[in-house]
This record gives sequence, C-alpha cells and structure tokens, in this order.
Amino acid sequence: MSKEKEVSRSNLWKWLTLLVVAVGSAYLVYPEKDADGNSKSKIRLGLDLKGGSSFTLGVDMEQLKDTLIAKDAELEKDPDGLKKKIDETLDGSDERIVEIIRRRIDSMGTSEPQIQPIKGKHQILVQIPGAKAEDRDAARERLERMAYLEFHLVPENEKAMIEAIPGDMAPPGYKKSGSGYRRADDWSTESRKPNYATRLSRFALNAVRDAGVNMPVRMRFVLERDGKDSKLFKPRFVQSMSELEGKDLASATASPSDSGIGFQINFELNDEGAEKFGKLTGANKGRQLAIILDGEMISSPVIQGKITSRGQITGSFTMEEAKQLASDLNAGALPAPLKIEAESTIDPTVGQDAISRGKWAALIGFALVAIFMLFYYWYVGAIADVALFLDIALLPAALFIVANLLSVFVDPSDGGGNFQLPVLTMPGIAGLVLTLGMAVDANVLIFERIREEFSRGATVGKAVENGYSRAFTAILDSNLTTIITGCILYSVGTGPVRGFAIMLTGGVVISMFTALVVTRLIIDHTSNPAGAKPFKMCQFFKAPNIDFMKYGKTTLIASGVIVAVLVGIFAYRVKTNPQSVLALDLTGGTSITFSVPEDGKPKVEDLRARLEKFDNAIQIQYGKAIAEGKEDEKMATLLVKTGRDGDDVQTEICNALSEFKGLTCTSSEYIGAAVGDELKKSGTQAVLFSLVAILIYIGFRFRFGFGLGGLVALAHDALIALGVFSILGHQVSLIVITALLTIVGYSINDTVVVFDRIRELLKHDKRMPFKDLCNAAINSCLSRTVITSVTTFFAVAALFIFGEGSIYDFALTMLVGVVAGTYSSIFIATPIMAWCYKGKRPDLDDEEENEDAPKVVK
Repeated sequence: MSKEKEVSRSNLWKWLTLLVVAVGSAYLVYPEKDADGNSKSKIRLGLDLKGGSSFTLGVDMEQLKDTLIAKDAELEKDPDGLKKKIDETLDGSDERIVEIIRRRIDSMGTSEPQIQPIKGKHQILVQIPGAKAEDRDAARERLERMAYLEFHLVPENEKAMIEAIPGDMAPPGYKKSGSGYRRADDWSTESRKPNYATRLSRFALNAVRDAGVNMPVRMRFVLERDGKDSKLFKPRFVQSMSELEGKDLASATASPSDSGIGFQINFELNDEGAEKFGKLTGANKGRQLAIILDGEMISSPVIQGKITSRGQITGSFTMEEAKQLASDLNAGALPAPLKIEAESTIDPTVGQDAISRGKWAALIGFALVAIFMLFYYWYVGAIADVALFLDIALLPAALFIVANLLSVFVDPSDGGGNFQLPVLTMPGIAGLVLTLGMAVDANVLIFERIREEFSRGATVGKAVENGYSRAFTAILDSNLTTIITGCILYSVGTGPVRGFAIMLTGGVVISMFTALVVTRLIIDHTSNPAGAKPFKMCQFFKAPNIDFMKYGKTTLIASGVIVAVLVGIFAYRVKTNPQSVLALDLTGGTSITFSVPEDGKPKVEDLRARLEKFDNAIQIQYGKAIAEGKEDEKMATLLVKTGRDGDDVQTEICNALSEFKGLTCTSSEYIGAAVGDELKKSGTQAVLFSLVAILIYIGFRFRFGFGLGGLVALAHDALIALGVFSILGHQVSLIVITALLTIVGYSINDTVVVFDRIRELLKHDKRMPFKDLCNAAINSCLSRTVITSVTTFFAVAALFIFGEGSIYDFALTMLVGVVAGTYSSIFIATPIMAWCYKGKRPDLDDEEENEDAPKVVK
C-alpha cells in the first residue's frame, strides 16, 4: 500500500473519530423531555447558578433513646445515665455524619452539595442543586433513606402480636387496606412531626399490651412493604435491641439475586461484626432475623445455621436500588438515625447580575484569545481558533469520558461510574475560560516548531510533519503531568476536589485531541505540501540571546525571601485571627435567617454591597420555606452566612441591613465549615500525592534534578499566589483553592516545555556548556512562553474585570499565578535543576541521537 493511501486511510479514521465525539457531545447536551413533555436540559447547574433545595437534618433523639434503652434496660430508670450515654454516642458525631452524607451524595454523581454542621444542635444543613419540585422530591427521598441499617430478631410469638392489633386501626399517617396499610394523604405531614418513630411503634405496642399478649422483652413495631404491591405495608414486630448494625459491615456489593428475581446486596462483616454475627446465628437457629433499613423492614430470612463473615440482604430491589444501597453501606454507618426537620428552596448564591457578568467575561475572554491567535499566526491561527471552538463543543463528551475513566481509580460504590455530566458551577465556567486560554498552548508549541522548520528551508509538508512530531514530546509530557494530577485528585479527593479533577482532566484531554489531530487534519486538507512559502506569522522575539542563568542565584534568594515573608504573614494571621484570612467554607461561622415579603425583596447586589465591609466573603441567599410540600408564596427567607462568629455578629448584621424595610431576623445559628476535617484530609493527601507523582514522572522522563526543579517551581507559584491574594485583604475560600490547583497545572506545563527543550539540546549538542545550553533552551522557548502567558492573561483578565464575588477572587489568584508561573519556569525551575547537577551536564547520553534534529547554532 502506498504512503498516500496509508495517510488517506489514517485521516479517514481521524475524521470518523471526530464525528463520533461530536455526535456524542451533542447528545449529552441535547435537551430531553420530562414526564410532562417539556424540554429539560441535561446540563446540571450548581447551587451558585441555579439554586437548589435546603434541608436541615437532625438526630432522631427518640429513636436513639429507644435503641440505647433496648441495649441497657436500666437506662430507662436512669435519666441522667441515659443522657450521658446519648452524649457519649453523639460526641464528635457531627463531622462523621457530614462526611458520610457527602460520600453518599457524591455516589449519585458529582453534584457539588454544600454540607455544614450546625454547632451544638447535632443538626446538619444540606444544600443540593436543583430547586424544581421533582429535584426537591428526589433529594428529600435520598436524604430520608440514609441507609441506617439494623439487624433485629423477630419474636417467636409475632403472629399473636399482629393479630392483637384491632382491624380498624392504622398507624399515624396510614390508612387500613386489607391486611395491611397504605400511606394516607397526611403521611408527609405526620412523618415530619416530632417523635414520629416512637408514636408509630406505640400505636401497636399499646394494643398488644391491652390484649394481654406476652412480651418478655422490649418490642418495636415496624412496617414491611408487600412484595407484590410496593405501596402496601404489612405490620411486623421485632425485638428492640439491635443485634448488628451498619458499622459492623466491612463492605457491600450488589448482584443479581440467588433466586433469579431482582437483586440483592452481599455483605462482608468486619472482625467485631463477624464475632457478633456468629454468636447470634449460632444461638438462634430457626428464628427469623429482620433486616431493617431506615426504620423499614426489608426482609426477615430464617437463620439456617451459624454464619460468621458474610451474608445477603434480599428484598424487592431494582438494579439501581441495590447498587445505591451497597454504595450507601460502603460510605460508612451513621452513628445515629437522622430525620428531616426542615426544608426550603434557595436561590442561587451568585445573583443574576453576577451570572450575566460572568457570561460576558467568558465570551470576552474567548474572543480575546481567538483574536490574538488570528492576528499573530494568521492562517494557522484561524485553524487554532477552529480548534478552540471545538474545545468548547466537544468538552461535554470529554467530561463524560473522563468522569467514567477516572471512576476506575475508586470503588464503584464511592462515586465511580457516574454516566452523566458533572455539575456546572460559576467556578467551573471560570475554569473553562481559563482552560481555553491554556488550550492554545499545544497549538503554539506546534506553530513555533513549524516556524523553526521554515527557517531551515523546509517545504510546507516537511515543516508541518516535523513541527508536529517535534512538538509532540513536549505536549505529551506537559499534559500527562496534568492528567496524572487529575487522576490522583479524583481518586484520593472527595466532593468538590473530584469535580475540579474532572473539569481539569477533561479540558486537557480535549485540547490535546483538537491540537494534535484536528488542526493537523485541517492543515493537511487546506495547504500544499510541496509549497515552499512559509506560513505568515508574527514573532515577538527574532533571535533572543538573554543570559537568564546569570541571574539564577539572585532570583532564587529573592524569591525565597518573598515566599517566606508572605507565608509567615499568612500563617500568623491564620493563627491569631483565622476569620480574617479564611472564608466561611474553611472556618465555619454564623448563619442568620431573615423573613421578608416576597414583593419587597432587596437585590442581592445591594445587600452584598452593604455587608462587604463587614465580611468580603459573605454568602447571601434567598429562599422559600416548605410546608406540607408547598412553598410559601407570600414570604421569602433571606439567609446570610458570615465567617465571623460571636454574640455581637447577629446584632451587627441586623443593624447593617436595617435600612432595608421588611427584613425581620428570625434565627441565628453557629455553623461549621463546609470543608470538614475529612475533606481537608483527603484534599491535602490528593495534593501531596499529586506533587510526588509529578516528581516521579518528571524524574523518570528526564532526571531527578528536573523533577525537583519543577516541584520547587510549583510550590513557589502556589505560595506566591496564596500570599499575595491574602495580603490584599481577601479571604481564602474553596474557589481560591481551586485557583491554586489550577496554577499548579498551568505552571508545570510551562516548566516541562523548557525542560523538554533542554533534554533535546543535551542529546543533539554534546559540547555546549550546560549553563549556555540552559540559556539556549529558555531563549528558544521564550516566544511560546510569552504567547501562552498572554492568551491565558487575556482570559483571566476578562474574568477579573467583569467578574465579581467568587469569580473575582478566582481571577485575582490566577493573575498572580500566571505571572508567577511564567517567572518560575525561567528563574526558579531551571536554576534549581542546574544547581542539582552543580552546573554540569546530566548524563542523558543513553538516548539515541536523531540526526535529522535541529542543532544549536553557536
């Protein structure tokens, strides 16, 4: 087969791949029809853009009391002892509950919930994107079924107890239906009343006692769904003491049922659970063991013999229900049963004006990058703009593919395999704009290489072929470090860390595809390979010959001093007054609720302007209380969250907002950080592991000294950005941490490109002193470094000028990071690397020399 035919067939497959990705991307974002026939977007918006549903979860104290008394009957006669036991059970439970809820919600897909403990009340504030009635219902059902798992023995005289219940009686919230019960119209209202679980149980137990049925131990009344009619509930009784709980499980997996009908959950017990289960099943052969999930019996198998380490939970589960239950059980056992105490809808945290400004910032940033590429590179710049547009159009497919590929790094029950797009937030939009600024980097590398080939007299075909092949290594190495970072952030991190990892990795993957595949296809089909006329391109630096290494020692010392001072000031302020430098996300603070007439709501922008001096990272949300499933149409709620706490906070905020008529303060509560200890731990581990992985990869691809230089540069860029942002009087929040992670990805790209050129020159010039060779490499990459910095700066500057609130914080951090990253790749990474080798050439001579490669002209 001729070379032309091979190329033609190869190009055909590339076009087909592009078509498949484009169709897949279009399908992922194409609106679908809901149950009412209305168009429904598949793009899920976050709390900040769309608003959502807010739920206050609280520990079900009555059920907890019953559980503790069942384990120790003496507690019923000892109120002080019971209170002490409750306090011991709940001690330190809030953070654990927060992380379990977060993992369980994450397992549904990256939904970016906001979860905060309410201090001193054993309550959790959960806010989930999606304010429509169906979204709210789904979220409520998800939170009501939090997989509080218990195993109880069924009494041997259960039949007599069931028969003792009068035939015309039904539990509160239910109505009689044949031999069972169905939920009545007031079930939703009744089930939310205090002590509902206790009232439900007492309904039957009082009747059994009145009938004189023998009950030698404490009993509990529960309901079980009928296997044929899921809306029909049968009366059941169990012994109150739980023999085994969710905390005794080591792992759970879903599988088709052994009976061949439906699905089941297979579980393995930890050592303590296996010992308890062995004793239980060994001593109670022939008895029924009830498996109770969130207060509802789901099955009651007969104990056939002694069982120790494993078992099955069977019931009328669909595949999705079984997988979700297994996921919930693997997420961890709740230390206490929970119930929904209040719910409301909430408006976006970002006002409509800010959303509009953010969209304009995104459009302007995109336009600036596209215009610059067009005027700087002309013909190939126009092709780069096509690739830039495709980066946006194909991004949904990339995010979908990346989200599911990354899921191989985690347990499927821990949020993997989510076949849907991640939630889009305003920081995500800002990150997308930044990705566009960085996406042209691969194109710039290719075009600069093509320029070098033209300067050597190559034809169009040869210049394009060599340009792509010689830029490939730098593109691969620089982007693989970012992809490795994304994989580790996803596998080790949770919640918003995973959301960032998907966006970062998806953006890199699609930009590599468009730069290496799509632009090459377009150039091949629109240019004459035999032509000798070079492509028209501008050039910032004709032949730079700056002695950068001369200033290496000075820049290292100066940078070290600046970093030490900034970090020292930041650390001192965190220790002495954390609220002055850390936002509500990281420290917790105060939540104040106001009521306000719906027709008299002040604008969020006006409220923010009035409170900005009080706290520049304050969060403001409107919402509506939910009663009996309906919103209050006349009154709205205003939620103001500040990172400050103390007895005077409520008074100060109320005074600051006193000029707005109609606002009435209804409550004030201390809330914990949105970033709990577990998330901080997992996030820190993710970053540390990412840095180690970068060190190992660069050390493997280059040498250890190169990896160390890159690592020091990363630390420099992140710390400079953090220190400057903080010293300007702004508070560090989750969005700022996201920006810092983005800076790490940006900085390592720039550094690896320089290192790649050093490696190339080491192979092809055996005599040049190492210091001169490093200078030659930096000078040869200078145009690419400046151009990439300019395009990224354009994108970030648009966000900085037109954005506000969290977007402004993101852009400010990134502006500092872009400047620091450009500086560090030249004045930090390379001098550190040279210092490691004491100014001598590292041994890379084991690699074969390419005779056709460009030589350094001295």
